[in-house]
Amino acid sequence: MKLSRLGEFGLIDRIRRKAAPGRGVRLGIGDDAAWVEHPRGSSLITADLLIEGIHFDLHWTSLADLGYKSLAVNLSDIAAMGGIPAYVMLSLGIPANFDSGQVDEMYRGINRLARKHRVSLIGGDTNIADALLISVCVIGNPINQPIRRSGAQAGDDIYVTGTLGDAALGLELLRQKRPRQGRAVSQLLQRHHRPTPRLAAGALLAKRELATAMIDISDGLIQDLGHICTASHVGALIHQEKLPLSGAYRALAGKAIMRFALSGGEDYELLFCATPRHRKRIEKLGKLAGVRISRIGVCMPTTHGIQVLDAHGAPVALKAQGHDHFKKH
Repeated sequence: MKLSRLGEFGLIDRIRRKAAPGRGVRLGIGDDAAWVEHPRGSSLITADLLIEGIHFDLHWTSLADLGYKSLAVNLSDIAAMGGIPAYVMLSLGIPANFDSGQVDEMYRGINRLARKHRVSLIGGDTNIADALLISVCVIGNPINQPIRRSGAQAGDDIYVTGTLGDAALGLELLRQKRPRQGRAVSQLLQRHHRPTPRLAAGALLAKRELATAMIDISDGLIQDLGHICTASHVGALIHQEKLPLSGAYRALAGKAIMRFALSGGEDYELLFCATPRHRKRIEKLGKLAGVRISRIGVCMPTTHGIQVLDAHGAPVALKAQGHDHFKKH
C-alpha cells in the first residue's frame, strides 16, 4: 500500500505490529515515549526527526531557533508522559555549504533550553547530507507511573494547557510573507519558533496522579485528541467557546478563528483527561505550574465519536483533522 494512502499513523501501527517484543519493554511503540526497565529502575525514551524543507524552512527560521525547537519538541513528549528529562543525544546531517559558525549557532539554541531544564547533551553523530537533518533522542525519568494515552473513561473532563493555534497561525503568516511588525505578530512567531514544553505541568499531573490520559498537541487538537480516544476507547465532546485563544491569535486569525485552534499543530501544549472530582485540584495545579489550564470538554462513550459544538450547541463541521507526514495536504 502506498504511504500516501496508509498515512503516518497507519505506518506506525504497521511497524508496531511487526516489532519483536523486547525484554524490559513496559510500553513500546504508539505513545509519546517508550518506557523501559533496567536494573536501577526505568526510563522514558523518545526520538524525533526534523528535515529541512519538510519540518522547517531556513529562509524564515534562524539556526538558534531551530536548535531550541528541535530539543523542545522532544522535551514535550517527556512532559506528555509526566516525566523529567535528563539526557539528550543529537545527530546531524549537515549540508556541505555549512560552516562551523552556523553549527555553533544551532547548538547555542539547544544549549539554552538544555540548561534551563538541566538536560545534559551526551552524544550523537554527524554526517554530510543534501539538506539539514536533525535527529534528537531524549532520555528521561518517570514520576510514579507514566501517563499513557489509554486511561481515559467516559465522563472524564478534557483539559488543555496554554493557548491553541498560535504556532500554526504564526507559520501561516510566514508562508504568506505578511508584514512581521507588531506585538501580536511577534508573539505568534515566538510561539512557532520557540515552543514551551510543559514539563512542570506534566510532572505535577503525574506526581499527584490526576490525569487519566495525556498527549502533547503536535499535530492539532482534534487529531491528537483522536489518539487518546482511540487508545482509551472513548469519544469526546468539545465546546468550541471554551478553547483558550490568545489575544494575539484573536487579533490576527480573522475568519479562520477556529481553524488553527482545532487543527493547527506544533503548539506542544498538553491535552489531558481527568475525573470531575479533581477539578479544584487541577485549578490549583495550573497556578503551581505557571500555566493556564482550561477545561474544554468531556469524554463520551466511544460510539459518540469526536464532536465539537459551537456557542449555540450546534455541531461544527470538522474538515482538516490535523497534520500527517505521508498524506497529501
